[in-house]
Amino acid sequence: MNPTPASAPTKTNPLLADKPLVIAGPCSAETEAQVLDTCQRLAQTGRVNMLRAGIWKPRTKPGLFEGIGTKGLPWLVRARELTGLPVAVEVATAKHVEDCLAFGVDVLWLGARTTVNPFSVQEVAAALRGVEVPVLIKNPLNPDVELWSGAVERLRKVGVEHLGLIHRGFSSYGQTEFRNAPMWHLPIEMKRRFPELPILSDPSHIAGRRELLPGLAQQAADLDFDGLMIEAHQEPDAAWSDAAQQVTPEALAALLDALIWRRETTDRQEFLTALAQLRERINHLDDEILQLLSKRMQVAEQIGRYKKDNNITILQPGRWQEIVDRGVQKGAKLGLSAGFIHRLLDAIHLESITHQDRVMNE
Repeated sequence: MNPTPASAPTKTNPLLADKPLVIAGPCSAETEAQVLDTCQRLAQTGRVNMLRAGIWKPRTKPGLFEGIGTKGLPWLVRARELTGLPVAVEVATAKHVEDCLAFGVDVLWLGARTTVNPFSVQEVAAALRGVEVPVLIKNPLNPDVELWSGAVERLRKVGVEHLGLIHRGFSSYGQTEFRNAPMWHLPIEMKRRFPELPILSDPSHIAGRRELLPGLAQQAADLDFDGLMIEAHQEPDAAWSDAAQQVTPEALAALLDALIWRRETTDRQEFLTALAQLRERINHLDDEILQLLSKRMQVAEQIGRYKKDNNITILQPGRWQEIVDRGVQKGAKLGLSAGFIHRLLDAIHLESITHQDRVMNE
């Protein structure tokens, strides 16, 4: 049984606050003084709608600081009393949920390491059955939209009415500019699947470095995200976890002041007419692209027949590398990025292999 919350959450969904919704606070609650000082300074900026702090910290390796635990929850409650702002906490187990509800935490969120595991999501969902508390769901560690969607469905099935999404980037092999690759097309796909759900960006975990935060935050705003979750600390360089990606409350205020939050549309007829005309051109160009791709696959099938007749393998690594090199070189002259060309040619190549495989096995 779930305990009765000490301070029952309000029925008004704080996730639907006026855009943008900004949730900020330290990566980890370390001491009561640190939490209260950071949260009060955040409130004083007038730019934050909700406070956050990590109470339990799932870490990649043992021996790292794994959170202060339940004793940090009263610190957040006190921060709420002092600032008047609601508080949010990450949960990963039924016990976490029960402790948060007992202290009247306003909003819960599932972290990336929880979303990636359906058993963990189901455990949290079971603990939330019949509870009126908003829940945010971070994307899973790996780039899997189905896992992300599955977490939404599991929470909906137990009656959680107020849900939202958090895009925090995806783990990828090798060194990249970011701590976690943004892969913006995946949260965009979630917006398509669940247009009714607010979606926030967590540039702190995407960036891993505070100097990258402004650009990532602006990109989220440009893509019509509903807000941000950003880590802020009274003294970032002394933080017990993720020091490099945290900012002071005052630096966060400056970052938010510099952001441009654009409107989704306008009623200006001149704009609407021009946009409609350009979109129609896009539709025609897309039709032409699809026609050309269909013709390309027909040629690939012909190649497949010749390979079959001559007992030649489908995959020709040398030829594939030639196509990639040529495409990247040509694309650069046309203003297309190498990353886009690689993704495009990979998709075309896989489709070509599928067509040739079908011919081979007729």
